Amino acid sequence: MLVGVDMPGTPWRLADSLDELEQLSETADVEAVGRITQKLDHPAPRTYIGKGKLEELAELRASTDASVVLFDEELSPSQERNLEDRLNCMVVDRTGLILDIFARRARTHEGRLQVELAQLEYRLPRLTRMWTHLSRQGVGGVGLRGPGETQLEVDRRQARERITHIKREIEQVRRQRGLSRERRRREGFPVIALVGYTNAGKSTLLNRLAGATVLAEDKLFATLDPTTRQVKLPAGSMSLWTDTVGFIQKLPTSLVAAFRATLEEITEADVLVHVVDITHQNAQEQAATVLETLSSLGASDKPILTALNKVDRLAPDGVEELPDLGSEVPENHVLVSADKGWGLDELLTRAEEMLSGDLHEVNVTLPYSESALLDFLHQQGQVLEEEYVEGGTRVRGRLSERHLARFAPYQQDGSES
Repeated sequence: MLVGVDMPGTPWRLADSLDELEQLSETADVEAVGRITQKLDHPAPRTYIGKGKLEELAELRASTDASVVLFDEELSPSQERNLEDRLNCMVVDRTGLILDIFARRARTHEGRLQVELAQLEYRLPRLTRMWTHLSRQGVGGVGLRGPGETQLEVDRRQARERITHIKREIEQVRRQRGLSRERRRREGFPVIALVGYTNAGKSTLLNRLAGATVLAEDKLFATLDPTTRQVKLPAGSMSLWTDTVGFIQKLPTSLVAAFRATLEEITEADVLVHVVDITHQNAQEQAATVLETLSSLGASDKPILTALNKVDRLAPDGVEELPDLGSEVPENHVLVSADKGWGLDELLTRAEEMLSGDLHEVNVTLPYSESALLDFLHQQGQVLEEEYVEGGTRVRGRLSERHLARFAPYQQDGSES
């Protein structure tokens, strides 16, 4: 049974948000048998919904024999307990449902660590007493030691210890990722991160661009673990494209915090490609959600190229037949169909142009012993002129600012430092 509350200031229509909640439930292998809604100025403190609506929900749940009630908002631990006592069934909020899906989808050790951390931090305040005895007396010694730990206290202590341990492991993962990024920077590969709402088509796009085999399903959160692949740009240089976890409205802050090690791939990228499912009825709201999340991660200042995906569903005969998409389309966009392979050449060209935004001209004479530097310039820059001279190779080209220092010892008059 799905439950939603319509409150002022909500950017999404309640019906659309509940449709998404139903998609989430299907991803978790839960069948939605009905939905109930209420319009409120603010949530009821004890049960989130009003007393009358709660009675209606209890009757509807019993008549449909629903075993789970899913709320579209995050509930407090006390609200969850009060609702379960009244409804006599399991009550799960949107956060708990997303955490369940993440636990099913995580494949790597890193992903499982991040999900477990989010689950523990979510469940810690929800731990309840499962034993009627509230304390156990210690025995032995002289006299009594006083009341021992209750089982609830033991559970909480163990959960906190596990949280501390996982955070240490994730910090180690974060450091390892930092070393990997530093190695990529030394190798000169520019990094492009695919970002977007869940199920926008990021994994399918990466598969098309790189000939990869990233899991791509028509389900929310089909992939959680980031995947990086090499992609050749039109000028011949190589780039690294990273597929990141999809965003969603009302994404729990605990998940954003837990996945920070992974999401740093976004903040360290040179260019972001924002993949938008242009056919979705809430495409604008989804795009706004992604941009808000990027802002919360401190990545809103990154160069962003918007890839309007799934255009084949709007124009099966080709991009030329597309209808007017309206004035809300971002100016810096490209039309693509990851499924059909449409528009990918333009996408790569536009991404390369954005990467070239910080290119500086270099005039260098490289000794023949520095053939590796010449290869690097060919791979990661643009060679405009090349001439073999006595003692080396004279090259005029363009190179990203972050690599100029490597060529400084060989620069000629007129080149930039």
